[in-house]
Amino acid sequence: MNSISPNLNIMIKACEKASKVIIRDFREVENLQVAKKGPRDFVTKTDKRVEEILIDELSKSKKNYSFLTEESGEIENNDKDKKWIIDPIDGTTNFLHGIPHFSISIALKIDNELKSALIHDPIKNEMFFADKNNGAYFNNHRIKVSKKTLLEDCLFGTNILGIKSTELNARCLGSAALDLAYVSSGRLDGFFQNNLNIWDIAAGILIVEEAGGKINNFGDDKISNINLRASSNDIFTKMMKNLNNF
Repeated sequence: MNSISPNLNIMIKACEKASKVIIRDFREVENLQVAKKGPRDFVTKTDKRVEEILIDELSKSKKNYSFLTEESGEIENNDKDKKWIIDPIDGTTNFLHGIPHFSISIALKIDNELKSALIHDPIKNEMFFADKNNGAYFNNHRIKVSKKTLLEDCLFGTNILGIKSTELNARCLGSAALDLAYVSSGRLDGFFQNNLNIWDIAAGILIVEEAGGKINNFGDDKISNINLRASSNDIFTKMMKNLNNF
């Protein structure tokens, strides 16, 4: 594989450190499932702890970069045009119920352009990452989007509202970031979901694009209420026609 950027290297190291907390706490959540009180407060603490570790680790190397995170919102530092976009646990509902399908998502935006991206599934030990103009990778192997051309052969990722309003063969897996990672590697052929936040999808957008996929134009400066569509170029138009009313 091509050498990765120093920024992506920092992201990988931060992710590996945060993953240890997630894996340990996830085992605890599985035990808490049988308790009457339930694990919701525990998971909220995990979310915040993971975010703190990521911010701390990323700040060690890049002291002046700013942040946009799910838990803390905007954190403005001296470099306002260099921003880490973080979702500490994308798929918290899965995490909460002891379902091992969630991810850490980190993207780096410089001068309003996504430059580096990482989606890490700590339980399956799967890492998807990309640098701008350097291709997309899964655990160090180059990846490309699906080559399918017939919609009936395709499988799409969405949420429950998407499944209700389309004829397309779709699954609701509970992590938008992993859905996009799966589109980039051809496990899913496309993705569509409404009302997303930028931290859910920033990393996935770059990884899909670097894997040869296409993303709809939703407005670069939007932070919330984003309606995202992603697939290979081959089926993008067909997918969009099926989503006219979604």
